[in-house]
Amino acid sequence: MLDERTEAGPELQSEITCPSCGHRQLEQMPLDACQFFYECEGCHTVLRPKAGDCCVFCSYGTVPCPPVQMGGPNSACGCCAG
Repeated sequence: MLDERTEAGPELQSEITCPSCGHRQLEQMPLDACQFFYECEGCHTVLRPKAGDCCVFCSYGTVPCPPVQMGGPNSACGCCAG
C-alpha cells in the first residue's frame, strides 16, 4: 500500500468507523482544526474522541488528523491545547 502523503502536506481523507454500528464513511479532515464531534450517518450516534485523543479522526479514523500527522508519531495535537 502506498503512503498517500506527499511533500505538499498531510493526507486529508480518513475513513471513520462507528463503534456502535460499524458504519464506515470516508470524510475530509480540516487542515487547521480538530473535529471533536461526528454524527454517524448509519445510526446517528454522536462520536466523541476517546480519552487521550484530540479528535474523532484520531479515535475512529484510518488516518490521524493533519496536526498529528505533521507532528510525528508521538506528538500530541497542538490545535486543541489550551
